[in-house]
Parts: sequence; C-alpha cells; structure tokens
Amino acid sequence: MRILVIEFISLDGVVQAPGGPKEDTDGGFAHGGWTFDFFDPEIVGGAFDRALENADALLYGRRTWQTMASAWPGRAGDPFADTMNAIKKFVVTETLNDSDLTWNNTTRIPGSEALAHIRKLRESDGGDLVVMGSPTLARALISEDLVDELRLLQMPVVLGGGKSVFPEDGGLRKFELVSTTHNDKGTVANTYRRSAEK
Repeated sequence: MRILVIEFISLDGVVQAPGGPKEDTDGGFAHGGWTFDFFDPEIVGGAFDRALENADALLYGRRTWQTMASAWPGRAGDPFADTMNAIKKFVVTETLNDSDLTWNNTTRIPGSEALAHIRKLRESDGGDLVVMGSPTLARALISEDLVDELRLLQMPVVLGGGKSVFPEDGGLRKFELVSTTHNDKGTVANTYRRSAEK
C-alpha cells in the first residue's frame, strides 16, 4: 500500500483546525475554519475526491477521527460521504477503546504499536492508505520516511503559528512535484511524490 497524505496548509505551513473554530484550539489557536474563504468544489473538493480514487483505507489520529466520526455518518446519500462512511478506517489512539469506535468499519491501532502496524500495512498488497489531517500522525510518518505522496492544498493565508506536518529534526527528505493546479481564490493544489533520489 502507498501512504498518501492530503492536507489543507497555510503559506506558513500551518495545518491546524482547517474545518471550524472549535476543531482544535491547542496552543491557543484562534483561527479555526481558516479554509472556508478559499474552498471551491472543483479544485479543493476535487482533490479529496481524487485522493479516494485508489484508496483502500483511511488512517487517522484520534482527534481528527473523532471530528470526522461526528460529521460524516449523518450525511448519507452524498457520494463522498457514502465513500467516507463505507471505506475501512484505522485510528491511532491510546485513549479510545473498541467500544468508542462508533463510525462504521473502524479499527483501532494502539499508539505504542502504530509505526510497526503502519509499516506492515504499507508492505501489504492494496491501494492507497490515505491520511487526512491528523498532523501529529502525518509528521511522524514523514519523519519515518513512510509517506509516498503529499497532496498539499496551500491557501493564501498566513496564520502566525500552529500545528505543522513537517518534522523539525534536521532530516532532508526529497519529493518531486508531479502536478499542480489552482483555483480563482488563490488556492494551489500541489501533488508531490517521494523522490527516489536521496
């Protein structure tokens, strides 16, 4: 399986709380919902549709899984929502129990076993394993060189601080730009694949 990470991202590299003011206020983050002015169904919405085209499963951290689990089950009948609800999902967590996993087709991965479990998934046959949001998890996967593709929806806004998906360990990791497009609101959708060159 390939690991594909798709993120809303600001010009200064922030990915925190794109979906709403109360989504993630860690660190006093006060700009939740910052993506709304730059969203469009064709480029931005289409990027998420395309990310699911070859997906066999979704992979989340706990907070993002809880946000998604509270949003998508009630939207049955919409093709994207139906895909999100039906597809296999994994959540990395130490705090949720199996009884908490009320969103259809979700499997818990204990946090202490996460990297080993994800490596096994990546080495198995199948389509893409897609990470949406989940900045702490995405950062760990990039740090461990487990990400095969990054799809970054960069929006023309500077947020002045917040969570990032990029490690700060001094490691050099090369990616190749394979496609780019933009909408008339200034959002640039870039797809990067892991470079074979070290």
